[in-house]
Amino acid sequence: HLQLVESGGGLVQPGESLKLTCVASGSSLDDYAIGWFRQAPGKEREWVSCISRFGNTKNYGGAVKGRFAISWDSAEKTTAEKTAFLQMNNLKPEDTGVYFCAASLGCYPSAALYDAWGQGTQVTVSS
Repeated sequence: HLQLVESGGGLVQPGESLKLTCVASGSSLDDYAIGWFRQAPGKEREWVSCISRFGNTKNYGGAVKGRFAISWDSAEKTTAEKTAFLQMNNLKPEDTGVYFCAASLGCYPSAALYDAWGQGTQVTVSS
């Protein structure tokens, strides 16, 4: 049973940056990849990025490619938790939404393939 907790959202102006954090805890953490999704009001959930369990595969949605970067915490000191980051640069108003991290056995763009989800963190980009 996995638990995921996101943090790092906030209100920023266009062009600014935010770094989201996803902390995963539970059993068999090393088996899981992490994906980030976002959902704007009135819109469907959109895949943003994913990172494979060893970090050798990193994929991005077209709307964020070149601006966002996903990574694992290379300084992790415990096997009880695993932390993934989503560095978001040059943010745009259309990046506004609730950002969710989710765990899956692979790096997939489909939300249906993810087994566990966090509660989400709000990102608002506005001048």
